[in-house]
Amino acid sequence: MNKVGTAYVLWLGGLVGLSGLHRLYNGQTATGFLWLGTFGLFGFGQLFDLLLIPKMVEVHNARLGEQYRPLLEQNPIALKIEQITLQSSKFAAMRSPKLFDSMESMSRQQATIELLKAAESRDGKLSVTQGVMATGLSFQQVETLLKEMLNSGYLEIGNDPETGIVLYEFKEL
Repeated sequence: MNKVGTAYVLWLGGLVGLSGLHRLYNGQTATGFLWLGTFGLFGFGQLFDLLLIPKMVEVHNARLGEQYRPLLEQNPIALKIEQITLQSSKFAAMRSPKLFDSMESMSRQQATIELLKAAESRDGKLSVTQGVMATGLSFQQVETLLKEMLNSGYLEIGNDPETGIVLYEFKEL
């Protein structure tokens, strides 16, 4: 899996005339060589890529997962493990409304409010770990709440440009 930080370091190659290394790293060979030959589209493409790098890495990593799917299907043990994982995640998704029924300390609504407060204090952005720290809930519970809000359109998901950590961004905060 590629990392956003590495892509940014390769982007710096453009400062010494090696534009497009970050594109080659993310599997975009045609535009990578175009950037190499044109000094990053005369610098404009190279500068524009500063904003695009996190998405490039995300797309590359998603494609990489699809690329290894046939190998997974050829390995019956790995395929069985993935099927079990999918079944357990479907089961967890079916149970997610009940995830908070057995909670002794915090209701779903209280947890949501605590997540919003935590995000507000961080410029509207929140990682799952930060949500766990703010609410005291488990990683699974926080992730379930954040994914429900994501599916409802209350927030967007992205990556921290420096660390690559998944961040949930509350656009209204």
